[in-house]
Amino acid sequence: MNRCHRQYGGFTLIELIVSIVVLAIAVASVLAALSAVSVRSANAMVSEQAVAIATAYLNEVRQKPFGTPDGQTARASLDVVDDYAGLADVGAHDQTGAAVPGLSQYTVTVAVGAGALGVVPAAQLREIDVTVSHPSGVVVVLSGYRTQYP
Repeated sequence: MNRCHRQYGGFTLIELIVSIVVLAIAVASVLAALSAVSVRSANAMVSEQAVAIATAYLNEVRQKPFGTPDGQTARASLDVVDDYAGLADVGAHDQTGAAVPGLSQYTVTVAVGAGALGVVPAAQLREIDVTVSHPSGVVVVLSGYRTQYP
């Protein structure tokens, strides 16, 4: 009696386990890469928002005229450049002092002081530094100048 031996196609248990392990490692690597990209994307958004906030504050201060500070502390009544010295907002606010929705995690500080800019006399120049920080560690500092024309 001759027996016909047929070759059955398939995988052994060891081959199956090895292929599952290799596939799991590949999937874990792809997920780790996507996670890293999403974290960097979120930081980029926070940085862009911080720059926009700092720009808005800097532009607001630079539009104000020179004058004697009158001790005003309410944001809506700040009417000269020097009034903004020491301004600290927890959360971004508009020019009237109203909080901007969705930007409450940012902290904004404004420093105004004497500066040096070429041949412009120090008495006719103010350096404005706006610092915006976020709890994620993002810190943006923008500086600008306001000059007084004689």
